[in-house]
Amino acid sequence: MTRPAPLLLLLAGLLFFFALGNHELQGSTEARVAGIAMAMHLDNNWVVPQLFREPFLEKPPLSLWIDAGAIRLFGGTTWAVRLASAFAGLFSVMLLYGMLRTFGRPKTLAFSAALILATMASYWGNVRGVGEDSLLTLGVTTALLAFYEAMRPESERQGGNAWPWALFTVGMVIATLSKGVLGLAMPGIVIFVYLASTSLMDKRLRIGDWLKPAFFTLLALIPLMIWLGFLFQRGGMQAVGEVLWTNSVGRFSGSFVEAGHYEPIYYYIAKLPEAFLPWNILVYLGLWHFRKSLVRNRYHLFFSVWLVAQFTLLTFASSKRTVYLMALTPAAAVLAAEYARVLLEWLKTHKPGLYKHHTRLVGGVFTLAIACYLIAAFWFAPKADVRQSFVPLISQIQALQAEGKEVVLFQPNERIAGASVFYTQAYLPILQTEAELQRFLTARPGNVALLDHTNDLTTKVTVIKEMAINRQPYYFIEQ
Repeated sequence: MTRPAPLLLLLAGLLFFFALGNHELQGSTEARVAGIAMAMHLDNNWVVPQLFREPFLEKPPLSLWIDAGAIRLFGGTTWAVRLASAFAGLFSVMLLYGMLRTFGRPKTLAFSAALILATMASYWGNVRGVGEDSLLTLGVTTALLAFYEAMRPESERQGGNAWPWALFTVGMVIATLSKGVLGLAMPGIVIFVYLASTSLMDKRLRIGDWLKPAFFTLLALIPLMIWLGFLFQRGGMQAVGEVLWTNSVGRFSGSFVEAGHYEPIYYYIAKLPEAFLPWNILVYLGLWHFRKSLVRNRYHLFFSVWLVAQFTLLTFASSKRTVYLMALTPAAAVLAAEYARVLLEWLKTHKPGLYKHHTRLVGGVFTLAIACYLIAAFWFAPKADVRQSFVPLISQIQALQAEGKEVVLFQPNERIAGASVFYTQAYLPILQTEAELQRFLTARPGNVALLDHTNDLTTKVTVIKEMAINRQPYYFIEQ
């Protein structure tokens, strides 16, 4: 393997960009985020993200800025709004390879770790979808790898530590502009535990080691604070508090009950068998195997802390989703690659006849994994449109409008509201009360409302068409 970096770039690019736009928006996150980005583009409002033409302040808008910019450059296509995630995934993979080489790890191992990351099922799936978690992972990965490089002894570093701290700052900017307080907490918990551990091991507290990441973190918060300043001008302290407190601390503590995704404390433990497929066994065995070397090997310590500290933080959060584990995947990939190297060394010593075929075996495993992902992207993802695509629903709306009928949304969920804005590139009127619905339906014959429930209505209506998206029924009704 004489030129692993170009090969890695080619393979990761193929994995993340091949057939990226050959299927429609699927799931709640893609429809919601794409709709907000389209609204940002249509309204030219780059300060306050909006859904239902109301502020949507779950998190800072870095991913929305990039998505809206892509729409402006390339048009309102699913391919355009997935570009930010795909590029963030690609940059994370290449950064992991480059930094592992900087740490002195062999080319083969760095290549394997980066390719393991690119072929983790959860990572691959999230990188190819609309959302902010891929950008968060890029920010966290950049910050933590740069931090570790800056903390290495001067004798082991190539050059000074100015560039690692600059890179650390860039990573923190990306993380905090992607997820706000969580973007601060995910790298912060790793840095805190790592510094506390090394201080105890060395029996020495180096104040500078604590002050430097704190200082550059404060520096990295400047872009977030600038955006919050503009947000304050538009919505006051209530808007700022919604971003920093309600949707961050409230989700963690469970006080923001409207956020949903609340799961028991053992939720992520139950998800471990599938968290890092198909490499999860290597990850867990590696974490167990390297436990004895953590005191003398700071490299193993750092990536183990990265995995365990973030997992613990997420476990104690009230709001839980499997996608939140994405920021752990770079550390998991490194541990898996390092343990695979241990296994190969054992094989070389004890089974030399089998070891001489290891290159073809490893290459075959990676080739099979990549082929499966490409088939899934080309063949299976479009097939999921039959169950999950919003296009048939939007097409029905447009067909009714072509007949001269007025269509409104009644108490729409985030999915249909976002999808309608994205695909129509316009706003449908939204009604929130049954009185408004009754006045609209009786105002003119042929007026139609779209809603996802009829059981709670006290007014008698006629369902003219029923459709379903991922088992969620939608009803077109008239008087």
